[in-house]
Amino acid sequence: MRYWINTVSRDHVQTGVEGGFTQADHGKETRLKRLAKGDRIVFYSPRTDKKFTAIGEVVDDTPYEAETGWRRRMNFLASSEAAIQPLIEQLEFIRDKKSWGFPFRRGFFEIAESDFNTIARAMGTLE
Repeated sequence: MRYWINTVSRDHVQTGVEGGFTQADHGKETRLKRLAKGDRIVFYSPRTDKKFTAIGEVVDDTPYEAETGWRRRMNFLASSEAAIQPLIEQLEFIRDKKSWGFPFRRGFFEIAESDFNTIARAMGTLE
């Protein structure tokens, strides 16, 4: 099992939650191929939100093509949104705490299990 962050606007995250899917890279298939069934994804919504807005697990084996691009099927977990500010100091993937937003520019990237667990606890998914 691997752990990921997908940087997506809150509106698009909500569309994915309602439809049970995720997309990345504006609908391109490339990075979605890196995912395996059982991988976990945290969704971060930048701009005005600056919150982790959803969390879920990949439930299919390969990407599928939809009208708006390539997708992966997801099972979203019950969670609450969590602001990033209180978590910055705890997250290992944020090496430069002053420029904490830099890693999210990659859009979709892998993180350590410990970072995933820190975020999941903040979202109320783990105790």
